[in-house]
Amino acid sequence: MDNWEFGRMVRRWRDRVAPETVGIPAGRRRRATGLRREELAGLAGISADYLTRLEQGRSTAPSAQVVEALAQALRLSDPERDLLFRLAGHTTPGPDVVPSRVTPSVQRLLDRLSYTPVVVYDATWTLVLANAPFDAVMGETSSWRGIERNAIWRNLLGPGNRVVHTAQEQADHEARLVADLRLTASRYPADRTLRRLVAELTAQSPRFAELWDADGPPPLPDPSKQKVVDHPAVGRITLDCDTLFVVGDDLRISVYTAEPGTEDADRLALAVVLGTQSLVE
Repeated sequence: MDNWEFGRMVRRWRDRVAPETVGIPAGRRRRATGLRREELAGLAGISADYLTRLEQGRSTAPSAQVVEALAQALRLSDPERDLLFRLAGHTTPGPDVVPSRVTPSVQRLLDRLSYTPVVVYDATWTLVLANAPFDAVMGETSSWRGIERNAIWRNLLGPGNRVVHTAQEQADHEARLVADLRLTASRYPADRTLRRLVAELTAQSPRFAELWDADGPPPLPDPSKQKVVDHPAVGRITLDCDTLFVVGDDLRISVYTAEPGTEDADRLALAVVLGTQSLVE
């Protein structure tokens, strides 16, 4: 890895990203025109200290996952992304690796939903990005690191989320996630990161091991798109959750909305305002 050049390019690209373009309110006291170091670190799911060491050339072996996360957070073009991978000593991920790239066309779609809670996962159900309204409604995601960013781990071993499930709904949800991961593993048998994820989940969770080895078919798709979110400030909000699959890029995009003119719509709007205001402060 070219220690100095990698960090220099990350810093240059960080300086050119306007906060508003990535869903970060600029605020009144802001001096820098680009992203602060801690803001980029949060968007990429790494620590600010690690980003500092990368920019200063003191950390010399960023993983391909970290490079991809930085490329996404910096809104790099395809040639710039390829350059960042080369500077880090990696080849650009090929078709045998689970993609986590949000293409410019998909990003434009997400930008049009900047006031709507949206979260994007790759085919392993690992968080790619969550916008500010999603964090406001579901809880902050920028501090998640490593396997904490995986929805299967969070449902089976982690703290979960604010969605309210009955015991049966939770069990069915877990089974669907694991069944989908099994399909992903069949499509990307050479992906070493995916194999490590499966091994780690198997070692840590007897429930995952049971579901992974299950012979029966997974539960049918959730008959109801509605999710009840227990928000700490505004109470319970009933939301419609539509998950869109980007076939060519193998992404899952979940969009949360409420019917206009309802109390749930009012609670959703209040939750977003409260959450995004706290981000500015």
